[in-house]
Amino acid sequence: MTILDTLAQSASERTEAAKKIISADEMKARALSQPKGSFEFEAALGTGGISFICECKKASPSKGIIAEHFPYLDIAKQYEKAGADCISVLTEPTKFLGSNDYLKQIASAVSIPCLRKDFTVDEYMIYEAKLLGAKAVLLICSILSQQQLENYLSICNDLGLSALVEAHDKDEVNAAVSAGARIIGVNNRNLADFSVDTDNSRRLRELVPNDVLFVSESGVKDRSDIVKLEEAGADAVLIGEALMRAQSISAKLAELRGVQ
Repeated sequence: MTILDTLAQSASERTEAAKKIISADEMKARALSQPKGSFEFEAALGTGGISFICECKKASPSKGIIAEHFPYLDIAKQYEKAGADCISVLTEPTKFLGSNDYLKQIASAVSIPCLRKDFTVDEYMIYEAKLLGAKAVLLICSILSQQQLENYLSICNDLGLSALVEAHDKDEVNAAVSAGARIIGVNNRNLADFSVDTDNSRRLRELVPNDVLFVSESGVKDRSDIVKLEEAGADAVLIGEALMRAQSISAKLAELRGVQ
């Protein structure tokens, strides 16, 4: 199995365990009882110019521990103050050392929209994300069938949540477009071998309709990467490691944004 398969299986096991505490019907009922969202995540990405989704990430399968010291609330507040448009919060606990609590606390502490970054394999996780305060969820084409993708997008629409639909190749981009995705993210990291190629975003951008927001994910290190992706037509970038390893988050984000 690839690492992505392993992460998907782990997410399924976590969800089954969670259902023993709060049933699927109860989780759905709780989520639907909340006020419907207004798709704040995609609104934040569609304001013109390139937008920045900044990630709170303690570790990754390829790099191990990225942030030994991980004051996640402080990091999120620094992102907001430094001009981030949205925040991505890892909730996957086994390889990324994320936590649902991180998301719940961060979403309560900042005013910009938060994405639940996890391996969504069950509609339960979407309802759960709503209750945790997320304004968006990640849907990864390579671990979902076309029917699942369409169903999960429909659930997101019912809840007022945005969905960042992640694709890695031409077929997955076409599947995302066919399913009605309004935000498509191209992951420049190959999750089978973890190699990074930012040209992946440039190659696949032309397959995404102009009325669909396009996000480039992973491998963005400096301002020159941002300029190239902006020229290629990216509406937003998702950046994690470069910010988490920076001595100064605010200075690094300012550099990436071209604000000195």
